[in-house]
Amino acid sequence: MTSNKSKNEQLAFVRVADLQETAPIRAACFNPTGDLYAVGSNSNTIWVCELPDITAITSEQRVAPALVVDKRERLHKLPVSCLAWNPSGELIASGSNDKTIKLTKFNSSTSRLTHTEMLVKVHDGAVRDVTFMEDTSSCTSLLISGGAGDCKIYVTDCDTGVPIKALSGHTGSILSLYTWGGAMFASGSHDKTIRFWDLRSGSFIHKISPIRPDGGTSPASAVCAVTVDKSGRLLCSGHESGDCMLYDVRASRVIQTFRPHSAEIRSADLSHHARYLITASYDKTVSLTDLQGDLGDKLPTSVVAEHDDKVIKACWHPSKLAFISTSADKMASLWWAHPPTT
Repeated sequence: MTSNKSKNEQLAFVRVADLQETAPIRAACFNPTGDLYAVGSNSNTIWVCELPDITAITSEQRVAPALVVDKRERLHKLPVSCLAWNPSGELIASGSNDKTIKLTKFNSSTSRLTHTEMLVKVHDGAVRDVTFMEDTSSCTSLLISGGAGDCKIYVTDCDTGVPIKALSGHTGSILSLYTWGGAMFASGSHDKTIRFWDLRSGSFIHKISPIRPDGGTSPASAVCAVTVDKSGRLLCSGHESGDCMLYDVRASRVIQTFRPHSAEIRSADLSHHARYLITASYDKTVSLTDLQGDLGDKLPTSVVAEHDDKVIKACWHPSKLAFISTSADKMASLWWAHPPTT
């Protein structure tokens, strides 16, 4: 990396910590309280790191090694492709190219991964994304997962490891999942569609087939990333073409499409207050789009982080303007707004 600083018209970010691996890093997530984060790599390893003291951050911050508190080697037989931390912070789900998911208990008091693991084998292809949902009707923790193979989305009971639903609809690999509201989730697929699901229904309740930013009837490319704000009103998607789409969920209409990247977008995430969207791309950058103001107008977008190779994941801290980025350059970096702000 050439610099530890990046700027947006409203925000400046400082790179504060790096985790250097021996293989590309594909997955990352924060725990619910935001004091820890986990990363997963092509070395089949999961690392758990502690956040540094943000009160000490300066504009001339020196990049420090990540504060590793635990790691689990050879958790999977093949690369770790996705990670999720459950809402209580006591369970980490990891999906892999080996077609399996591991549910690993996490001890929050010691900040350590336990050796209590549950193997979930429901997919017949690489697992591409996992996310947790708390079932409000039964007060149980559920895991939503998708990937290659049969193109189904599986809903698994986290207490038993038993799949309770297999949802059909997509005709291509599931590339991204996002949940909200206790029963709703969205999925993005290689079949170029986004589908909305309600667990109280046995099928998808709505389908979007985005079009390219230049209009017309040309279909957009594969949907590699989806994210939804906490109110369930705004969906943002990232595409193989480098395009993004903003979609009004309640009005069932496309607000606009735009192109923040010159190569495939691999992840998209909305900040906790939905003011900013970050997207990670194979063009080696993370871009930030300011969503304050009229979403139908041209939106300010700028590069806020760079890597030496393809960026695979970028995800926001749950309550602060800070994010993790992971890359094929074998690095996971923690970036923080300076001065520290919410």
